[in-house]
Amino acid sequence: MNKGALALLVRGTTENWSPERWKGRFLQVFADRRVALLPDELIDPATVHYAAVWKPAEGALAALPNLRVIFNLGAGVDALVADATLPKVPIVRVAIDDLTGRMTEYVVLQVLLHHRQQLYLLDRQRAKAWQPKFQWAASAIRIGVMGLGVLGQDAALALNRLGFQVAGWSGSPKDIPGVECYSGEDGLAPFLKRTNILVCLLPLTPQTRHILNRTTFSQLDRTSPLGAPVLINAGRGDLQLEADILACLDDGTLGGASLDVFETEPLPQASALWHHPRVVVTPHNAADTDPVAISIFVARQIARLEAGEALENVVDMGRGY
Repeated sequence: MNKGALALLVRGTTENWSPERWKGRFLQVFADRRVALLPDELIDPATVHYAAVWKPAEGALAALPNLRVIFNLGAGVDALVADATLPKVPIVRVAIDDLTGRMTEYVVLQVLLHHRQQLYLLDRQRAKAWQPKFQWAASAIRIGVMGLGVLGQDAALALNRLGFQVAGWSGSPKDIPGVECYSGEDGLAPFLKRTNILVCLLPLTPQTRHILNRTTFSQLDRTSPLGAPVLINAGRGDLQLEADILACLDDGTLGGASLDVFETEPLPQASALWHHPRVVVTPHNAADTDPVAISIFVARQIARLEAGEALENVVDMGRGY
């Protein structure tokens, strides 16, 4: 019996999201299954049972009548579920150790950058000025992680091991050793009140859209050695209001920010975020994952399905993640 084909629908212009690069990796794993890069290749749509996607064009998946599963190649599924024509089949989110580890690397790097005053030190280096400042201990800083899924929990535990005081906030209650956990609407204000560095790894839902705004920033703690709170967002761009971030940086409500995601991507050339002295901009690469690892994950899920077993990491469409 012929195996159902796998269609790749990847919209990307950067090296890490090159469609041809992704196809090469999937071909290594699926030697006995047709892998087609859409819309560039001709294939009978009825033969496609599986689709691995990143921000596919609206309506593209609806043209595949025998689709059984959609595999989302990135962590966020908001762009995918917003397609009103999306076939009613399971959507599987990528959740592999490689992706989790890379996100934790990014979060730890950015926390340490602000904690160890690296932006100031780089400025002094450019001025050829030997002017060290007092450096406080990690235990003097209270970090708050918004979003306690797989990524958030791993980052929170890594920061805890470094000696920071770590808390987390999520929509539903969590219990994480060494991490003070808050949840729900009632838990948000006390969580923010004790936080000096706010790390956001939330999914994008109607409830979390634009949650990173002036109201949120004004509730953060201002008594730490940092002087003013810091924002780190590696979740989704539409979690933040960039006009509020810039205004809060300029009036001292925020002391710094590290942003990997943006309301418009690529970040427009005219954005003031590019050259703000207290902002670190990265090009949505916090958790870029090895395509080999992802293709192996997808192959394992297809094997499970074809053996009559349950898929792992299926998106809850009611929650949107």
